[in-house]
Amino acid sequence: MNNLRKIGLSALAGSLATFSVNAAEVSVSGGASISLDDTNRGGNEANGTRGNGFYMGDSLKFNMSGETDGGLGVAVYYEIDGGALDDYDMTLSGDWGSLKFNGSGSSSAFGAVDDVTPNAYEEAWDIVDDDGTATTGSPTVINGGGGANMFIYTSPSVGGATFTMAYQNDGGGAAVAESYTDFAIAVSPEGIDGLTVGYASSDNQEGVAVDAAETTMYAKYAWGAFTVGIQNSDRDHTTANSDQESQSMGITYAINDDFSIGYNKHTVDFESASLDDQVSTGISASYTMGGMTLAGATNEVDNIAGTAARDTEGYEFTLSFAF
Repeated sequence: MNNLRKIGLSALAGSLATFSVNAAEVSVSGGASISLDDTNRGGNEANGTRGNGFYMGDSLKFNMSGETDGGLGVAVYYEIDGGALDDYDMTLSGDWGSLKFNGSGSSSAFGAVDDVTPNAYEEAWDIVDDDGTATTGSPTVINGGGGANMFIYTSPSVGGATFTMAYQNDGGGAAVAESYTDFAIAVSPEGIDGLTVGYASSDNQEGVAVDAAETTMYAKYAWGAFTVGIQNSDRDHTTANSDQESQSMGITYAINDDFSIGYNKHTVDFESASLDDQVSTGISASYTMGGMTLAGATNEVDNIAGTAARDTEGYEFTLSFAF
């Protein structure tokens, strides 16, 4: 019995090896970076390992793809980050578009376009943290929902229009959120080079009789060395005085093929009269030479989460290498 089992396993391993060589493509890529930021300011040691402001990033990415006899494309992606398995997903594709199952790491259809206004490094509300003087948390952003174990469908482009839809099964129940669904559409008119307009919507039941509906719309236009963009988002919540509206704008200028600079601004208006507008501004730059990129930004946020005088600022600079 043991000998037969060994023969069977050997035959199976041989057939799998043959399939991998003949029908699948495997590629490995990665990157490493050294960053400097001021996360540990004001006595807040949220990231204790960054006491001197410097830290290292690393990523090793594995892509495997092939095609079945019926013409169905199959691709699997794994990323090792910080020595541990981080993001992973599987994608099926064909003439009908693609369907990705995100095990970990992907954005929902709405989350992928929560702020697409141009910048050279990060959004104006990013790279800033609690400075240790209050507990109001991170800047407010209208950014959809979703998370791990999510299906994401992307249509083929039709006349410059692409449709994306995300679904996450949360199981429902009397005391938990129901399944999450959102969608987005982006249009790059074939007759207008450089223009992209888009819209996204989500409707998420966060709990019993607690519903959050979010929408966003944007427009970006690239002309010569300049790219400009504007975006408006809304969040309607069943809780009284909890609605939000945000406006953002950005502009980047490509000094040459390798060097770009950008300015970005983001404002959140709160329905509650007790909350002030949250205003974020950021200046960013990026320089690329071959597989090396040096990029950074300095951002400032006033009235975080609507709290008056809850102001903070931050900077981050990263030297990264891709291989």
